[in-house]
Amino acid sequence: MLHNSDKPTLAIVLMMIVALLTAMDATIVRLLANQVHPFVIGFFRSLFGLLAVLPWIIHRVDLTGSPYRWLHAIRAAMKLLALVSFFVAFANAPLAEVTAISFTAPIFLTLGGWLLLRERLVISHALALLVGFGGMLLLMQPGSGSVSVALLFAVAGALITASIQLILKCMSVHDTTERLVAWNLMTMVPIAFLPAIIFWTTPTLAQFTLLIVQGLLGALNMTLVTRALSLAGVSVIAPLDFLRLPVVAALAYFMFGEIPEATTWIGAAVILCATLLVAGRTRFICREQTDLQ
Repeated sequence: MLHNSDKPTLAIVLMMIVALLTAMDATIVRLLANQVHPFVIGFFRSLFGLLAVLPWIIHRVDLTGSPYRWLHAIRAAMKLLALVSFFVAFANAPLAEVTAISFTAPIFLTLGGWLLLRERLVISHALALLVGFGGMLLLMQPGSGSVSVALLFAVAGALITASIQLILKCMSVHDTTERLVAWNLMTMVPIAFLPAIIFWTTPTLAQFTLLIVQGLLGALNMTLVTRALSLAGVSVIAPLDFLRLPVVAALAYFMFGEIPEATTWIGAAVILCATLLVAGRTRFICREQTDLQ
């Protein structure tokens, strides 16, 4: 039995492990780049992720009674698009830059909540929007003459992730968290299989091994972040999510010789400040991103 004083410490340890596993995930995507199509990666990731948590679904989740049908499929399709967007970005852009841009998802969520759900936009949230998009511009460097297409895919992934969260906020009012997670995992597999068939190439043994590992990493990350959120508040977990950046940067350096530019660190720091201003909205984002990076 954990004492209350020990819970924040354990949450920090769990998020440090998540940072390492996320960096490994991004590295696997880069290793598979130009060998396995992103839609094929997405299919195997969802398949092995589902197999990893299938015992939990069978024994712990009541799948009946959900008031949603097609909305589960729509959310799963959007999740696949977000995954593929990040896969393309990780394959073609510096890993640290893509990771930094992925942190803008809570900023897009705040904007979407104001525009679509008519949520109140307080001064701190309005400031967060300005600061967050300023940080994104630092990373994109639109004044340099050309914007990286790969980084645009990263922005698309963050935007789709935020859109998923807007849908999830509405669905969670009339459904349980466990059932929402289970249905999402189960519907993603057949949905991901359809485009994977179009771009199918049979993976080699080495590629297949990496795909299995990636699927297991996604399932483990989701479990660890959910556990961390149960141990500590969002105000503790949200900043810890940014541990992913230095860990990804370190692994990218050792594996691919990538050295992040100063603008990457500055832009990420600016986005961190913006995210802290909207930390109350990041609980679902943290859960969703564990399956994206």
